[in-house]
Amino acid sequence: MTTQPMNITLSNQPADARWGEKAILTSNDSGMTLHLTSDDTLMTIQRAARKIDGQGVRHVALVGEGWHLEQCWAFWQGYRGPKGKRQVDWPTLGEHEQAEFSRRLRIIDWVRDIINLPAEELGPEVLAHNAVDLINEVGGDAVSYRITKGEDLREQGYSGLHAVGRGSNRPPAFLALDFNPTGDENAPVYACLVGKGITFDTGGYSMKQSSFMDSMKSDMGGAATVTGALAMAISRGLNKRVKLYLCCADNMVSSNAFKLGDIIHYRNGKSVEVMNTDAEGRLVLADGLIDASEQKPTLLIDAATLTGAAKTALGNDYHALFTFDDVMAQSLMGSAVSENEPFWRLPLAEFHRNHLPSNFADLNNIASPAHSAGASSAAAFLSHFVTHYQQGWLHIDCSATYRKSAVEQWSAGATGLGVRTLANLLLK
Repeated sequence: MTTQPMNITLSNQPADARWGEKAILTSNDSGMTLHLTSDDTLMTIQRAARKIDGQGVRHVALVGEGWHLEQCWAFWQGYRGPKGKRQVDWPTLGEHEQAEFSRRLRIIDWVRDIINLPAEELGPEVLAHNAVDLINEVGGDAVSYRITKGEDLREQGYSGLHAVGRGSNRPPAFLALDFNPTGDENAPVYACLVGKGITFDTGGYSMKQSSFMDSMKSDMGGAATVTGALAMAISRGLNKRVKLYLCCADNMVSSNAFKLGDIIHYRNGKSVEVMNTDAEGRLVLADGLIDASEQKPTLLIDAATLTGAAKTALGNDYHALFTFDDVMAQSLMGSAVSENEPFWRLPLAEFHRNHLPSNFADLNNIASPAHSAGASSAAAFLSHFVTHYQQGWLHIDCSATYRKSAVEQWSAGATGLGVRTLANLLLK
């Protein structure tokens, strides 16, 4: 059974006084009107779309003037939700705008959907294969990959990923994917992307409380974000070689799980004492960063839902950026502005690298009690696994990836933020 759509129009005029001084949404016999009287018109559209969805309207038509690419996208960002079906009759866009809109719908919705999946449906190996499927869809014959899992990880020296994932009956998996449009197997690697793919995080023996664990199906948000970014860049015309590394595991409690006091020996010669099993993301990323560094890329980006400290600083509203490279930081921030996505740079300095002392290993996986800069020390930990960490390396602590509950502009669940910014950066 088809339904008649609710017509949605845009207006630069304020709402009639009877609707309230700051009303952004009014209705009449013809449908609903969005009143764009604030400076941030895209945010107003997104908030209004969330209100429309909250009223149970599931079929709309965007009509009248003013509906261009970014206005349509802002509407969809707010209107879309994690359950139920929604139908939008979109306005006619120009050829280039339509192509960009279609790729956003395909790729960013994939990112949001996969982050929202229950952990029961998305284990480490499934995440790796789903990422391959998406990149293959846009990259075709230019894509090759390997997935290493379980005991093969231990035998090949992926000691951090194996240690974290061995406590689960779903074995950890490492995806190494090569997008090489040149066709030359000796072509230099322009960029490497490394993503944290913890498909569920109990905290291990440093177990989380239920109120912190209930959203941990989203702890693979970094892996989803960099996968979506590569897919988006390819669909926009990326012609440089890029490698993608996803470090996928469950962090569970069992008789075989890693424990506090364990020491992990990495292939780059570093040893790490585990003093908190809930600081596992950095342990799996270390393996991916070692592989990425060996490629000697111009640009190395890792993305992870890594710390509560970054979320305390920035809420769910901004992704946190850490880097020693001021030029690259400016480039990423410029990409974020171009794509209308929220990033904020937080401090990372040489002295943070000394905040991880261990009595028994080269590093501790958490900062000493004397140092409270949790997000910065986590970034500093990662720097020990990046060969040339002072230049070309960007660490994204994905604070804006997922929301436990709905707000004015977002439904509960994944946001897809960051995909476009990283894709933009890859194309510079």
